[in-house]
Amino acid sequence: MGDTRAGGKQEHHGTGHRERLRRRLIDGGPDALLDHELIEYLLALAIPRRDTKPLAKQLLTEFGGIGGLLTADSEAIMRVNGMGETSVAALKIAQAAALRLIKSEITEQPVLASWQALLDYLRADMAHMTVERVRVLHLNSRNILIRDENMGDGSIDQAAIYVREVIRRAIDLGSASLILVHNHPSGDPAPSRQDIQTTRNIIEAGKRLGISVHDHIIIGKGGHSSMRAAGLI
Repeated sequence: MGDTRAGGKQEHHGTGHRERLRRRLIDGGPDALLDHELIEYLLALAIPRRDTKPLAKQLLTEFGGIGGLLTADSEAIMRVNGMGETSVAALKIAQAAALRLIKSEITEQPVLASWQALLDYLRADMAHMTVERVRVLHLNSRNILIRDENMGDGSIDQAAIYVREVIRRAIDLGSASLILVHNHPSGDPAPSRQDIQTTRNIIEAGKRLGISVHDHIIIGKGGHSSMRAAGLI
C-alpha cells in the first residue's frame, strides 16, 4: 500500500497527467522528464492516489536537488510530512540502481583505466553525505577492485581510520594496492593536514609489506581532490 501518513489519504484524480509523464519517459528516455517530474513519478508508484508533485518539489528544495535527495539518510527523508517507508524505499531503490549502474563500469576492468568512472561513482555515492565516511578500495595485482570497504563514519582526525586496521585488512584480503577515500560534508574537498599525515603514515606502513597506495581521494559537493595529483603523496 502507498504512504498516507501525516496528513491522511489525499485522493488524486490526475490519471491523465501520470499517463503523460509515463509516455514521455518511455518515448523520450531519461532526459524527457525534469528532476521534479522524475521524483513525482517515483512517488506516484508508492502513493498512487495522491498528487505527488507538491511533495516532490518540497523534497528537492529540502535536500538541495535530486543528488542530495537520493543520497540523504532515510530517516531524514521520512521526517518530511507525507513521507513514509514505502515512498522512501522508492527513492532508495532509484539510488541503488544508479550506483550499481555506475559501479559496474569499475568492477569489470582495472580501476586505473576507468578513473573517471570511479570518480563518478564516488561522487554519486558520497558527495551529499552529511557525515564523514572513510572507505578503502582494495585492488589486486592487476588493479582490479576486490573490495570496497567502509571503515566507519566520523572525522578522520577523530581516529575513524587507523593505520594498523587498514594494513591488517589489506593483508587479510591479499590486496596489492589501495585507494583511500573520504568525504568532506562541508563541501570543500581540500585535504587537511591530518588527512595528509594519516595518508603518509599508511603509505609508509604499506611499503614494508609491499602494499602500495595509489591515491587518497576526497569527495565534496564542490568536486574532488586527489592527493596524488596535488603532489602531496
